[in-house]
Amino acid sequence: MPIYEYACETCGKTTEQMQRIQDPPLQKCPTCGGPLHRLVSRTSFQLKGGGWYKDLYSSAKPGSGSKD
Repeated sequence: MPIYEYACETCGKTTEQMQRIQDPPLQKCPTCGGPLHRLVSRTSFQLKGGGWYKDLYSSAKPGSGSKD
C-alpha cells in the first residue's frame, strides 16, 4: 500500500497515511480538523549499478552496434 502525505492548510502540519489507491483522500486534519491537501512527494526508487543511464535506457551491449 502506498503512503500518502497530506498538509493542513490551517496549522501547516504534515501527516502521512497508508492508503489503498481506491481509498478517498483525507479531508480533515487529525490535529486541528482543518482542510487537508495531498502533497506530491519524492520517491525513493533509484536505478543503481552498471548499465543504466539517467534517461532510464540501458547502455548498449558490446558488439550490438550497427555497421554501415
